[in-house]
Amino acid sequence: MSSLGSREKYLLLDVARRAVTRAAEFHETLANLPADEILQRPGGAFVTLRRRSGRLRGCIGQLPSKDPLVAVVAHCASAAALEDPRFSAVSPQELDEIEIEISVLSPLESIAPDEIEPGKHGLVVTRGSNRGVLLPQVAVEFHFSAERFLEETCLKAGLEREAWKNAATHIEAFTAEVFSESDARLEEKSHREPQARTKTRYSSST
Repeated sequence: MSSLGSREKYLLLDVARRAVTRAAEFHETLANLPADEILQRPGGAFVTLRRRSGRLRGCIGQLPSKDPLVAVVAHCASAAALEDPRFSAVSPQELDEIEIEISVLSPLESIAPDEIEPGKHGLVVTRGSNRGVLLPQVAVEFHFSAERFLEETCLKAGLEREAWKNAATHIEAFTAEVFSESDARLEEKSHREPQARTKTRYSSST
């Protein structure tokens, strides 16, 4: 997975914000997407919605496929607002209180249990028609060991906790490039502050 530049991250966050807004206000999908060449490359992503307090409000993702990354982000953002079965649909009144986080996924690779690094790897556990996915930041948030992370991914797949020990269970890993609207605001602020200090210094010398 190649690293995205600041411009691409801003564009994806803008797409996600517009998609969530359109979903909440009109229950429609976003049609007007950037034609940026990098964002047209195939990819997978998760879009996570949180309240300002940090409480989860919705999360929907799509594993890497042939779909353009920008279209995946738009779809997942809209679905996170309307289709996460754990929550009611996001209302227009909530939009100002919601923070958006995007996780852009690397391609999936098979991994042995003893190679899993919590915080670095996200996991996909598959057996038959059952599949569970957990993002890398989940292991960090809940301080999971590698084994506990495997167990929780199995449970997410609707399997028994120790299903990862079964030869019929397929374990795959991915990494994620994670960025949020909060990150974008902090970066924008850090760029403005040196300019402000420079202007203040110049003005004090006149």
